[in-house]
Amino acid sequence: MRWLLAGDDEASKAALAALAGGADYVVWEDGTGPSEAYARTYARRLRYTRRKGNETLGLERAVRLLAERAQPIRLGKITTADRAWTFILFLTGDGGALVACTDVRRADG
Repeated sequence: MRWLLAGDDEASKAALAALAGGADYVVWEDGTGPSEAYARTYARRLRYTRRKGNETLGLERAVRLLAERAQPIRLGKITTADRAWTFILFLTGDGGALVACTDVRRADG
C-alpha cells in the first residue's frame, strides 16, 4: 500500500504518515465504478464539507482529477489509529496506481 502513496500532494503524504502511525486500511476488491460518478458524488461532498466547515485535504483536487479521467476507479480507505481522519483512495481499476487521495476529518473526531 505504501508504494501507492508516493505522490507529492499533501493528502498522499498525510495518508502515508497515517499508515506509518498504525492506521487501518482496506482496498475494496468487489468492483469498480465510473470516475464520472465518483467525481459527481465527491463534488457534492466537497460542497457539503465547505458548508459545514469540516476540515478536508485534497478533496477539491480529487474531484478535478476524477472528472478528467474517463476510466474505472477502485476505492480504498485509510482510517487513522485515533479514528479522527478518514482518507479515501481513488485507484485505477486494477488497483495498480493512485489517481487521487482525499482526507476528511470526522465531525466527531
